[in-house]
Amino acid sequence: MTRSVWLKADDSVGDWDARKRRITAGLEAGVDWVLVDEGDVERVRELGSVNVAAFGSDDADVIEEADPDAANDDAMPDAYVAGKGGEGDGTVELPSDLSGSADLSALRRGHANAAYVRVLDPEYESFAEQAAENAEFTLVAGEDWTIIPLENLIARIGEETTLVAGVDSAAEAETAFETLDVGADAVLLDSDDPDEIRRTVNVRDAADRERLDLAWATVTEVEEAGSADRVCVDTGSLLEDDEGMLVGSMSRGLFFVHAETAESPYVAARPFRVNAGAVHAYVRTPDGGTKYLSELQSGDEVQVADRDGHTRSAVVGRAKIEKRPMFRVEAETEAGDRIETLLQNAETIKVATSEGRTAVTDLEAGDELLVYLESGARHFGESIEERIIEK
Repeated sequence: MTRSVWLKADDSVGDWDARKRRITAGLEAGVDWVLVDEGDVERVRELGSVNVAAFGSDDADVIEEADPDAANDDAMPDAYVAGKGGEGDGTVELPSDLSGSADLSALRRGHANAAYVRVLDPEYESFAEQAAENAEFTLVAGEDWTIIPLENLIARIGEETTLVAGVDSAAEAETAFETLDVGADAVLLDSDDPDEIRRTVNVRDAADRERLDLAWATVTEVEEAGSADRVCVDTGSLLEDDEGMLVGSMSRGLFFVHAETAESPYVAARPFRVNAGAVHAYVRTPDGGTKYLSELQSGDEVQVADRDGHTRSAVVGRAKIEKRPMFRVEAETEAGDRIETLLQNAETIKVATSEGRTAVTDLEAGDELLVYLESGARHFGESIEERIIEK
């Protein structure tokens, strides 16, 4: 599941100057959506590139039947939201028969494709459930928000709609993303604090990250392998001391290779770089696939992992290919499978061992290497159930 952060910036925030400050902070932090009143859509687009949702009126253009050319109109939101000034936010009392609801009617007729509901009591939970039947996005907020209503909504409508939970802080966002081990799809943040907005985006990123089960494999052989075309992957991010990439000659077993974050008597640290191996090798990508190192180019994304298996994505700024002397490193897994890769014969290339961070030039048979093991094979980078022999 890909999580997202929505930022509330309608007229309840204040005048345009106050809304603009909040929106600008959100754009700088990397929010996914901004929720405004319909009249502010064009203003938001002038500030930067972001998805824009707008509280719309019942006479708004029908979403499904809108003029295709109008989709490019800067004043056209990416989502119309029903509920403000109506039954959704409690301005208008809920009818005893919800089939007569104006907000639900707007959703059914396509005048809106999103619903905003303040969960004031159990009746509003039911209202949110009915709104979700026709809403692509269902935004729910509460005056006295507790974990129980959100659990109910995730269980009842989580698969029907994109559920967006209203929050006031990054801590509440973390709870929303973790509830019932499934969590809300998104959060709607109501905060002016740039630091709080940034922390909430960080919570989103952490929730999206894959956690890998890394394992140990025992080195069986390290031998010189002549020269090969070696790839340095230079990312647009600064990597931490315990981070690196997963690379290898065989898709079923990838080796953890550290980023060049350590100082050396020979060269300065390059904390954005992983000297990853020869051009034929695989590198793991954020979607769980692989790419050949030779395929990487500026703008591609690669997966960065730490020794505990926490992952994140990084953008490739440059893939640098040069002919260098190489080692062939072979290791055996606990199950007795043999995996290997080619790494440059240089003191600055370090792998993760049970003893810590070890230069490939110091690697010996019997050392334990950190690896990622995967069953099955790869075809064009995708995991498949097929018998393929790699040797």
